[in-house]
Amino acid sequence: MAGGAAVTAAVLLVAVPGSATAATGQFRYSYTTADGYEAVGFLRDPDSGQCTNLTPPASEPGSASRAPKNHTDATATVFLGTDCEGDTYYVLPPGKGASDRLLVRSVIFS
Repeated sequence: MAGGAAVTAAVLLVAVPGSATAATGQFRYSYTTADGYEAVGFLRDPDSGQCTNLTPPASEPGSASRAPKNHTDATATVFLGTDCEGDTYYVLPPGKGASDRLLVRSVIFS
């Protein structure tokens, strides 16, 4: 009987997919490069519950990305601060975006 329980536990471990903890879709944002060009960054199928610092625009130290668009199936919370810290944040439901005025440096998906 103990052998059957061990096999059942092993099957349960194998049956849990790793992708269940990822948002499906793409998160996009705009930024200005060091050469002054407009660029678009994106995260594809980002991990849920893990803070991601967005690719920093190289034009100036301390500058932020902008205009986030959440084309994932999860809620994205974007922060003005790095490491998903600070009092300035905005919640983007799936399929929603924000204007160029919203500056962001990090994002976490739930």
